[in-house]
Amino acid sequence: MKFKKSWMIGMASTVLAVSLVGCSSDKGSKGTITIGSKNFTENILLAHIMADVIEDQTDLKVERKVNLGGSNVAWKALLNNDIQLYPDYTGTIVANYYQEKTGTADETLKQTQELVKKDNVVFTKPFGFNNTYTLAVTQDTASKYKLKTFSDLVKVAPDLILGCEFEFKDRPDGYPGINQTYGMNFKEVKGMDHGIMYRSLTDKNVDVVDAFSTDGQIKVNNLVILEDDKGFFPPYHAGPLVRQDTLSQYPEVEKALDTLEGKITEDVMQQLNAKVDSEGLKEETVAMDFLKEQGLLKK
Repeated sequence: MKFKKSWMIGMASTVLAVSLVGCSSDKGSKGTITIGSKNFTENILLAHIMADVIEDQTDLKVERKVNLGGSNVAWKALLNNDIQLYPDYTGTIVANYYQEKTGTADETLKQTQELVKKDNVVFTKPFGFNNTYTLAVTQDTASKYKLKTFSDLVKVAPDLILGCEFEFKDRPDGYPGINQTYGMNFKEVKGMDHGIMYRSLTDKNVDVVDAFSTDGQIKVNNLVILEDDKGFFPPYHAGPLVRQDTLSQYPEVEKALDTLEGKITEDVMQQLNAKVDSEGLKEETVAMDFLKEQGLLKK
């Protein structure tokens, strides 16, 4: 009986010790945050770059929910706290989420930082590049119709097919805005995923595509970027968009993200995108290699 009682006491002590260790371990853990991304190469790459820097410079674990969908999907996920941060663009935030007019690059950045406060979100320091929308055509199409500017395109648009992302068809800073500013009316507008737009262009299924100025496929396919001669598209400087409550709980996150300020140029971003889209490398591999090459990892 005495032995049984001692055994029971010993077991209770062991359980208590294990429980305390578990509590101590939980208390010592800094926690987990979730990063998301939109559904195109560049945004997925940026999400991995952000996640790697946070994991390298903090004790946090970062779960990655990349390729969520278009801009509105990612934005809603952030507001609903399904994710705590993701990379976004100043022009998209001002013109698309808040339906306000943009200004210069500096003005749009300030607008962005002020507007997102309404939703308890912070746009931290930008990465350094402007990934503006543009319209692109093949060399053959540019030569055939003598295209250099958007205004040139207006004259022949009724004979051409535009291939664009689904959300570009409806966004105020997309086709509806171009239509209003330039009076540009295409024979047909085909919505499609970003990943197949360039193939559709080179296969001649469409004649014009909406493009990002940092797309790797622009160089790969030797495309002609048309000049937005009326300055319709706003600046789209990329940077981290993070929930305020996340930064309040984990201030080290912002410190880690700030190490990326000004570290990515338009040319560098285009090269990184091309490594995924043309060379077939994985986004997470390209992201990690970039950070190592730039000496941005401390561990």
